[in-house]
Amino acid sequence: MSTRSAGLDEVVTSLSAGARRWTGLHAAYLDSPAGHAELPVVPRAKALLQLAMLRRHWEKCAPADPALAEVTRVVEQVWQRPDFTQLLTLDRRRARQFELLYAALAPAGSATGAPRALLDRLAADGYLVPGRKSPFLHLEARFYSDLAGVEHEFAPYDELYEASQLPRAATLPVADLDGCQIAHTLFYLSDFGLRELPLPAEERGRALRVVERLTEHCVALGDWDVVAKLLLAQYCLGADPTRTSSGAVGLRMLGEAQAPDGAIPGRSAAGRVPADATPVEYFRKSYKVTLVVALMTLVVTGGRTYEPALTAAAAKRETL
Repeated sequence: MSTRSAGLDEVVTSLSAGARRWTGLHAAYLDSPAGHAELPVVPRAKALLQLAMLRRHWEKCAPADPALAEVTRVVEQVWQRPDFTQLLTLDRRRARQFELLYAALAPAGSATGAPRALLDRLAADGYLVPGRKSPFLHLEARFYSDLAGVEHEFAPYDELYEASQLPRAATLPVADLDGCQIAHTLFYLSDFGLRELPLPAEERGRALRVVERLTEHCVALGDWDVVAKLLLAQYCLGADPTRTSSGAVGLRMLGEAQAPDGAIPGRSAAGRVPADATPVEYFRKSYKVTLVVALMTLVVTGGRTYEPALTAAAAKRETL
């Protein structure tokens, strides 16, 4: 008998359709005259990188979706702009990180040559070697370097996993765990759920118990952004968040939070956008978490291209 709660398919379908609709309608604002005038430069550049990441997974999971065409048009337009790469360097602390993402997420057929030139410079500058990167940034750089198809000297994924927080998370209080970093560790190991994790089944089981515990904690906090990431992390571990108790509660919370226009209006219940917010404030506070929900629901509903090796706990739940 299925453990899926009644109505969850409808919740996921509504969440996904609304988040994708809102994103498709508002993507062009990021590269419009109004967006250039009203949005801070560095956050706008970061938002466009996030849009490119969503576009990549959208194309893989739902290529026939009409809303994808507008998102693709915006990304292709921005990647043709010779001045966009200059915006990536304005935050000096994250400049090379942003440049690597830009090169890795270049849409197919990008004709400017800028991504290749940036990769050559990053290699010459020593950014494609471990250096003094933290374990998490080391893993992130490895993932995007692989995505860009560039040679590097980063450690294998299994070693990077062992250096991450996740293998030791089961012994730590849930309040001491960084849910965002744990989720992204699993994203980078599994290409955001599009490939199977390079971890033994026993380790996936331990990690899934950590992620489910974290999901429950973040649901209690009303943290919409991190809950959406943790639901995708459950999927990356081979679970179906519509069939876990924490996943069901998290999905229903997001469904209740979603505004009529499809946006998730803020990163948390406590930070919900006020009714008197300006359109720019509404956009800025809604943008990132709405993209996360769009990504999560796209992958959960259409991303599996392999048969997951269920952990013992997950297999037991499937047969209840």
